[in-house]
Amino acid sequence: MNDRSELLSQLPLRENLRGLSPYGAPQIDVPIQLNVNENTHPLPTTVVEAIAQEVAKAATSLNRYPDREFTELRELLADYLGHGLSTDNIWAANGSNEILQQILQAFGGPGRSLMSFGPTYSMYPLLASGTDTAYIAGKRAEDFTLSAESAAEQVRKNKPNIVFLCSPNNPTGTALGLDVITEVYDAMSEHNGVVIVDEAYAEFSLANTKSALTLLEGRQRLIVSRTMSKAFGLAGARVGYLAAAPEVTDAIRLVRLPYHLSAVTQATAIAALKNIELLLAQVEDIKTQRDRIVERLKSLGLKPSVSDSNFVFFGGLEDPHAIWEGLLEAGIIVRDNGIPGTLRVTAGTESETTAFLDRLAELLGADK
Repeated sequence: MNDRSELLSQLPLRENLRGLSPYGAPQIDVPIQLNVNENTHPLPTTVVEAIAQEVAKAATSLNRYPDREFTELRELLADYLGHGLSTDNIWAANGSNEILQQILQAFGGPGRSLMSFGPTYSMYPLLASGTDTAYIAGKRAEDFTLSAESAAEQVRKNKPNIVFLCSPNNPTGTALGLDVITEVYDAMSEHNGVVIVDEAYAEFSLANTKSALTLLEGRQRLIVSRTMSKAFGLAGARVGYLAAAPEVTDAIRLVRLPYHLSAVTQATAIAALKNIELLLAQVEDIKTQRDRIVERLKSLGLKPSVSDSNFVFFGGLEDPHAIWEGLLEAGIIVRDNGIPGTLRVTAGTESETTAFLDRLAELLGADK
């Protein structure tokens, strides 16, 4: 145990936080960073200028608290999502992680439980610990898929208060069928449980993949979580949001901090939403690079999963850590999630993708 860890252990921490490590992917300064699923495309100049103008306007009144209900932002988000949603259905916070945390603050806590199906987003158990919510690790099939029958059976057996369904799933990249969501919701309805579908990567989905937004009507305890970090390229701005029944957003208001969404954050998000066409054009390029990665990995004899996201999870590696280190030596960082035989790579720009694929081919002893 190092000195800092020993000192930390001396503090009167809650027992369920002892021995935990904070979330964090490696932060290594290399030219090509393809490990945290960011949108690696720089924001278009027009969008940067629009953000600067909105932020400058907000700066003139920073001596005052911002709009506590961030009304304009909610209006724009409702228009963007469609599906008959209004401002009453929308809530936003500082990244989708805060959205999930607020949900747990409202519906979780001591004596309650959260279930998700691993391997999945590693923040889920940490969010559970932070809110003193018991975490139940559900299971996927050996190929990392999750069937409606299996998911519903596990829910009925464990009776969690909350279920997180990551779709497209991180780190595997594949979206869930709507039947999985409806079967889980029906199973949770037997004990008045809440279901959250985390759609952080939804904008990158394949053409035949449907969003859980289509299921919201008539399902009071279904929540769909989204983010502006990925498709919108606003990872540094920290804006996440949810769509749900109006009474759900009322529940979140009970736990939100006063004026939690700053005027600068609101201005940045509003400017981006007013230039949505420019940002979504980048999404199409990223999807092209993602599909290119999938096809090349197949030709190299590897096993990429079907990807509805801006990254590709792939197996078939005898020594993934050696490959990871070989890529790093070339100034390229990808993600090792600790799943045997696999790595995960973000789809970057065309030049970044080319550099990754060429170096990977070298490491595998194949022709470029």
